[in-house]
Amino acid sequence: MNNELIINASPEGVRIALLKEKQIVEYHVEQEGSQFVVGDIYLGVIKKLVPGMNAAFVDVGYEKDGFLHYLDLGANVRSLLKYTKDVIAKRQQSAFLKGFKLEPEIDKMGKIEEVLQKNTPILVQIAKEPISTKGPRLACELSLAGRYLVLVPFSDAVSISKKIVSRDERQRLAKLVNSVKPENFGVIVRTVAENVELSEIEADLQSLMQKWQEGYKNLKEAMPREKVIGEIGRVSAILRDMLNDNFDNIVVDDKLLYEEIKGYIKKIAPKQEKIVKLHSSKTKIFETLGIERQLKGLFGKTVPLSGGGYLIIEHTEALHVIDVNSGNKSSSEADQEATALNVNLEAATEIARQLRMRDMGGIVVIDFIDMKKADNKRIIYEKMKEAMADDRAKHTILPLTRFGLMQVTRQRVRPEVNVATLEDCSACGGTGKIGASIIVSDVIEQNLEYLIQKNNEKGIQLIVHPYLYAYFTKGGFRSKRFKWFFRYGRWVKILADSSFGINEFRFKNKQDEEIEL
Repeated sequence: MNNELIINASPEGVRIALLKEKQIVEYHVEQEGSQFVVGDIYLGVIKKLVPGMNAAFVDVGYEKDGFLHYLDLGANVRSLLKYTKDVIAKRQQSAFLKGFKLEPEIDKMGKIEEVLQKNTPILVQIAKEPISTKGPRLACELSLAGRYLVLVPFSDAVSISKKIVSRDERQRLAKLVNSVKPENFGVIVRTVAENVELSEIEADLQSLMQKWQEGYKNLKEAMPREKVIGEIGRVSAILRDMLNDNFDNIVVDDKLLYEEIKGYIKKIAPKQEKIVKLHSSKTKIFETLGIERQLKGLFGKTVPLSGGGYLIIEHTEALHVIDVNSGNKSSSEADQEATALNVNLEAATEIARQLRMRDMGGIVVIDFIDMKKADNKRIIYEKMKEAMADDRAKHTILPLTRFGLMQVTRQRVRPEVNVATLEDCSACGGTGKIGASIIVSDVIEQNLEYLIQKNNEKGIQLIVHPYLYAYFTKGGFRSKRFKWFFRYGRWVKILADSSFGINEFRFKNKQDEEIEL
């Protein structure tokens, strides 16, 4: 199966599209300067204890205090509090925990006020990013994720991924990790560590320990609300969690990001360094590969299915509702059952893709087309489980009810991805009134004449909507572009961009910088 990671960098941030067989299955937007990313560790301050909720609110610098429930404290939170206090007071002289006396574990059914005190500094990790009107969800059971291992301070346990089923391999990994792990650090062995050599596992562990040491240095000088340990960027996190031999291409359109990713791949999977490629064309990478068009077609309220059916996706504060429609009618009862089954099977595949692509979380209720046969309902249930098998978010799928409803719960750790598919007109700003579209070509020609004859610009690029691109380029030697060449003695490069409005255009110079008009 063809797997590609396409990365578009801009001053606003980074857009990441994971493609399978040229179709988007995941889409992420990492905004420049974004804070409170899942995995980040902050030095917070406990602002309020709420015994009725058995929780605390912690100030980590966000406009709303983060929420910390008792169940998210972790068994060794007292050891964490002691470590934090000792490091700030300069009593803890090393990031390593050799000789560090662990405090007794807390009671699983205890009370928050028995463990935490108001205005106490505490290390917390972002478990869920701020969503809607809520602040970040926090946890005190810190963990640092690597390629093969997850490092868990203040623990001694070694856990092996349940997806590694071979008894011999589980024993081998447990023995290897126990032989190299530091004292008072627990380790979770990830699925990708299966059959990996000790040298690679040890290198991953050393990298995580180095990250913990950097956090120790930061904590010594940290002020409340400061980030102590930052999670790696979204691009690197996807590569860390998903990169395998099935990846065919990683294409980046930014030189600096290209070098960064290539260096990271060389570090975690040297044999796959060659799959990282730099997109150097003047045309936007998402435009060239048809991703922009896919995004516009897949993020709307209505999502078409290839067989003629369609989905209606509605969002509320509490849940998401997806309605499956056949888009046609059958002549007989037997045809209706067969049609319903076929459309529902196709819908299940697309719904799994939509959940992953939009990163939809919480409760999702799916209204499949009614089917009378219990066997068909079971087929849809199995198809949905199969379609969501590759989804990295934790999820639960329940069988269809007698009314054809399916309930899916999916872990939500960051805001849902949304792409605007209804656009304000770039020419009128949403007022409903624009200049006559017939004269836009005249305006472009007037600006072109000014740039060439008055400013003596060379290497001009004109970026326009595909309709205008066709208008200026069709007709060979009789096209508008050739007429400009004969008139001015200079070739004007024209690029089509479907994200532009029909009346929108832009000029760039040979340095690829926008020309102000």
